[in-house]
Amino acid sequence: MRIRPLRDEPMALDLVDTVWVEHGALLDQFDDLDGVRSWLGDHGLPGEDDLERVRDRLVRARDALRGSLEGRGHDALNAVLAEGSTRPRVDADGPRETVVVSDPAWEAAWTTAADFVRLLRERPERLRKCANPACVLWFLDVSKNGSRRWCSMEVCGNRAKAGRFNQRHKNAV
Repeated sequence: MRIRPLRDEPMALDLVDTVWVEHGALLDQFDDLDGVRSWLGDHGLPGEDDLERVRDRLVRARDALRGSLEGRGHDALNAVLAEGSTRPRVDADGPRETVVVSDPAWEAAWTTAADFVRLLRERPERLRKCANPACVLWFLDVSKNGSRRWCSMEVCGNRAKAGRFNQRHKNAV
């Protein structure tokens, strides 16, 4: 299984970032079922009993989230959200909400899409695409002044700085 370059983002962005560029090639964590299993486990989501169907729904949700982030509309996202809802309940432990989905294979995808709606409600201006044009990763800018530009300073930020340095020295020669 491949190691993704950006982790620990909110669940919705973490799903979007299961596709990334490495050495010029687009990689997908969900190309194999171990990647799906790992992603579900990282987020405490169900679906291990039907990984193929869950992967299909996660990919549909991922495409819908990316489309929404890239300004291609929200129809696909709303289609994913239409597959479920939350139901308020009260039990011995007190009030809670239960996820109700049209098919159990939708639970992880629906939960992730609902997390995206929460992000849109709370801080839409802080949802950012990496400033590296070759990078496809998205992140939540939690910097104090809201000035984060790179998915990772160690990867894309350093590449940009090195590129500017090389350009300056090339022009000086």
